[in-house]
Amino acid sequence: MGETIHVKKVTVSYLKAAKANGDKVTMLTGYDYPTAAALDVAGIDMILVGDSLGMVVLGYDSTIPVTMEDMIHHTKPVVRAAKRAMVVADMPFMSYQISKKEGMRNAARLMQEAGADAVKLEGGEEIAKTVRAIVDAGIPVIGHLGLTPQSINVFGGYDLQAKGIAEAEKLITDAQALETAGASAIVLEKIPAPVAKYVTENIGISTIGIGAGPDCDGQVLVMHDVVGLFDKFVPKFSKQYAMIGPLMRQAFTDYVTEVKSGAFPAEEHSFPADPDLVEALAARGRPRSKGN
Repeated sequence: MGETIHVKKVTVSYLKAAKANGDKVTMLTGYDYPTAAALDVAGIDMILVGDSLGMVVLGYDSTIPVTMEDMIHHTKPVVRAAKRAMVVADMPFMSYQISKKEGMRNAARLMQEAGADAVKLEGGEEIAKTVRAIVDAGIPVIGHLGLTPQSINVFGGYDLQAKGIAEAEKLITDAQALETAGASAIVLEKIPAPVAKYVTENIGISTIGIGAGPDCDGQVLVMHDVVGLFDKFVPKFSKQYAMIGPLMRQAFTDYVTEVKSGAFPAEEHSFPADPDLVEALAARGRPRSKGN
């Protein structure tokens, strides 16, 4: 492993150099300004504005209902906060599957309107032509293989992917197709570690794993899982580095209790008035109601 690469702004050139240098790439999701600012200060290489926001921010049961307007809305504040990190915006369900032209148009929206540095698409050979067209238009693309949440209705659940030989061969072929199409990196989600290791060692672009073992070129997790903010379930492949959710709930409970009891706001939370103003208010007495 070579020396760590230091850059003012992470770009696709950084990803290429990291792959050659053996440096691990870090990615976490972010959907708002304060979170993105904290991620950027922490030194995260890439912030993914994922369509996972549908579940962890908007309360949907899947990523399917997420729209282009949702993605643009949430990408904008992340871009404003990220000074170093590359901002990658997910292209939501049916924003690129209908046609190559539609995919190019929506990728351009995420770049022009939202300010993203790159876009992410789910799929392999079947979207390779769209990926090539988007890249040729000057827009960096990150691929996504394995468990692709937008296809959850086809998979029938969030099960491990590429478990068998045929599935693994298909994933390898898809990864090669995405590399040939010009993708800058590929997210590998919920696949056996040996499969991810093979793909990582046999393509020339970075792999970013989520539930794909330790041998990928980088790792990505959903921020809400990392800090304990999403309590419906915790994926096996995620690690909770903090438990912010319980702290927030306790803080909110304490606030409700103190407001109802009169403990908040206390004197230190209030603004005093000039004594003359206090005296003048007292002299006014209680105002009469309009009916009197």
